Amino acid sequence: MTILLPDETRADGPVTIFGPDFPFAYDDWVTSPHGLGELPPEAHGAEVAVVGAGLSGMVAAWELMNLGARPVIYEATRIGGRLRTHEFEAARGVTAELGGMRFPVSGSTFFHYADRLGLHSRPFPNPLTPAAGSTVIDIGGETYYGESLEDLPELFSTMSGAWDEALRAVGFEELQEAIRRRDVAALKQRWDTLVAEWDERTFYDFVASSQAFSSLPFEYRELFGVVGFGTGGWDSDFPNSMLEILRVVLTNCDTDQRLIDGGSEQLPRGLWTLPVREDSPWPAGTTLASLHANATLPAAAAISRAEEGRFDVRDRWGVTRRHDAVLATCQSWLLTTEVEVDEELFSQSLWMALDRTRYMQSTKTFVMVDQPFWKDVDPETGRHVMSMTLTDRLTRGTYLFDNGPDRPAVICLSYSWMSDSLKMLPHPVERRVELALAALAKIYPGVDIRSRIVGDPVTVSWEDDPHFLGAFKGALPGHYRYNHRMYTHFVQRDLPASERGIFLAGDDVSFTPAWAEGAVQTALNAVWGVMTHLGGRCHPENPGPGDRFDDLAPVALP
Repeated sequence: MTILLPDETRADGPVTIFGPDFPFAYDDWVTSPHGLGELPPEAHGAEVAVVGAGLSGMVAAWELMNLGARPVIYEATRIGGRLRTHEFEAARGVTAELGGMRFPVSGSTFFHYADRLGLHSRPFPNPLTPAAGSTVIDIGGETYYGESLEDLPELFSTMSGAWDEALRAVGFEELQEAIRRRDVAALKQRWDTLVAEWDERTFYDFVASSQAFSSLPFEYRELFGVVGFGTGGWDSDFPNSMLEILRVVLTNCDTDQRLIDGGSEQLPRGLWTLPVREDSPWPAGTTLASLHANATLPAAAAISRAEEGRFDVRDRWGVTRRHDAVLATCQSWLLTTEVEVDEELFSQSLWMALDRTRYMQSTKTFVMVDQPFWKDVDPETGRHVMSMTLTDRLTRGTYLFDNGPDRPAVICLSYSWMSDSLKMLPHPVERRVELALAALAKIYPGVDIRSRIVGDPVTVSWEDDPHFLGAFKGALPGHYRYNHRMYTHFVQRDLPASERGIFLAGDDVSFTPAWAEGAVQTALNAVWGVMTHLGGRCHPENPGPGDRFDDLAPVALP
């Protein structure tokens, strides 16, 4: 990978999640031969409490270990967080992704760690992509079949064209070109203007007020909500700030996505057993697992300030341990519901931001089937008997996963959000399966899915889990200032001493919630913050995110 000096631009690079709010090249920072930085010898072995063993916590813990610190990981349930892979008991190696399952190739820093662990990926079967094979769109009682957008009636291409035109009107192509070139000046000049313009306006406002959509009948907006772009329908995001949607499309999060073979949970679990780098102060072969006697500590129940600027963390069983710094990677609401945190550790304005974070509800229901029967072709129609499905019915999105010859396949019967997720919330897994099968029977009346099911189904509602309380952040209009407070907290030079030494990370702290790259990037911000808090520094030729902060900081709204 090419290492860019601070003022260089890349001639014709790929679109990556490079900003747009904080355009720092994390992928270059972690691959530099100079390393992330160093701690002074007296800080080697300094204990850093890491609250949460999700992707963000594990990336930060592994990198802090490489620097010579001693991460101490507190975890309520299992390593992985919302990278939660379920293995069906009846067939070893056949999995369902209950959490994160789509990873855009633009998440270059995420894939740095996936590649380091030797993980393999393949295209995700999103609608109207070759990986899906075929797609069925069922809306308003009408069913449409196609293998690409060109196979569908003209109203779909008109809807897609209107979306492209609406994006061009706000300078989409110029912004993406700046991301490709990593032209910080051009990117910030254009993006910072959009922040002020669109922070207080919704996704739906953007669509409805655009000249491209306003000139079309309402049914095109309705169709866009169900079918959407890239990954499918987006009407559950219509109330969100348009800034979040712009970030998704600008950084190609919605296109060219990959599925991790064997499950995404392999990444955080792999970091648990990955030995330190050769240049680490720790002995060769040291791992996070070996530093923890192969078990994380119980859930953190309380965090308080101790003597000499240190911290006391009490676990759920009442045992208190003292640490030199704290990194909280759990969802922000948990800092007021599951963890008792001294109020003085954060400013009241930051507490407001943490508490006002708004989470999206999300439900998935999976079944394992004996084989990928959907690939069979109906001799009368010449079509696949079943397809990746988008619908306005209860299921919303149905995804089909082929695990290869002579192995059971998996169907995500229903992937739903917000109000559609809440419809499933009261029901046990068996009832959720029945409701999904009933909806799909109306779309595929001749297909007997029920007879194909083997093993036990599995479901998840993230809002029903006390350790998550939702799938991920979905910022409302006016929430940019809250996001700004959380994201920039890792630079603590201007904070009072009483608020230093405790850091935040996770995709809900990032500007790109729901995407693993946001969890990785904020973890690396926190690594820089902890390193400098403990007296360390970056190599002059590989400055970290805090070293570049004054040049790249997200715009502050008045």
